[in-house]
Amino acid sequence: MPRNLPPLNALRAFEAAARHLSFTKAAEELHVTQAAISHQVKALEARLGVKLFRRLTRGLLLTEEGHALLPDLRDAFDRLAQAVEKIGRGGQGTLTISLLTTIAVGWLVPRLSRFQDAHPGIDVRFSTTSRLVDFAVEDVDVAIRYGSGGWPGLRCDKLFDDAVTPLCAPRFLDRLKRPEDLLSAPLLHEQYEHDWRTWFRAAGLDVERLRPGPVFDSTRVAIHAAIAGAGIAVGAPFLFVDEIASGALVQPFDLIVPNGKAYWLLSPQATAERPKIKDFRDWALAEAAAFEPDTVKRPASSPANKAAGRAAAAQRRSATKGRAPARDDASDD
Repeated sequence: MPRNLPPLNALRAFEAAARHLSFTKAAEELHVTQAAISHQVKALEARLGVKLFRRLTRGLLLTEEGHALLPDLRDAFDRLAQAVEKIGRGGQGTLTISLLTTIAVGWLVPRLSRFQDAHPGIDVRFSTTSRLVDFAVEDVDVAIRYGSGGWPGLRCDKLFDDAVTPLCAPRFLDRLKRPEDLLSAPLLHEQYEHDWRTWFRAAGLDVERLRPGPVFDSTRVAIHAAIAGAGIAVGAPFLFVDEIASGALVQPFDLIVPNGKAYWLLSPQATAERPKIKDFRDWALAEAAAFEPDTVKRPASSPANKAAGRAAAAQRRSATKGRAPARDDASDD
């Protein structure tokens, strides 16, 4: 039975313009003129008998009908691309990964050369952001996010669980002999998260006595503030092995507490089996399975802990040269 579909070029023009909310950017993506995009969209609107965009002085907005059409159309183009890849270039092409800065620097980047060696035809592009990704309108293939999982409409694969402990510059060690000493110490906080409360409860401290302090939207930035002497941060020590190995960052207490959160690899269900996405997922899950964050630590000031940190850093450097998998790091934002 013949399918009564609008011209493919008109659908492509609308999908690109809706994703970018710009005829100009859509034209650049499809290598045509802006006038051609505008003409194709007007032809599609005439064919459907509805307006798909509200044309404003400084841009475009999708109408209700445009919003309704875009997700299914994006899904259809994704499936079409997946079908072509299966018999064409396989997993070749650009893989765009959206992720948080800490997981990028602390876990993925040190391992990236191994993925590139295994899949030289895939060009990896990073987009570091803490905001949620709308796969329906953004040019993103996979995302790594931090949380409890269960994002609707997405395939969610757990990489590994998170656990936290206080971390600080060596200058604070003399002031932190026992957990109670944190009650009078300057603390660094993270926006939206409650890791200090989790650790305080596990240490038997009154969370109501948590001191206020600077608030950061990134664990890595908070850790760098701690290294600079601004206060004590809370985070996963296995994400900062280089900083600990160098002596710039120390862990004053043995207690490391699981915080109920994890790092997840996300992709739309419709595109999860595209070769390049599947290749990255299989590789990332294998790397995560080989990665076992330490859950027990010696006092940060001890020679044994410093030696362990140096050994972890050496493992990490070896891993980036393609040798045995390192047992080193991870991240959250």
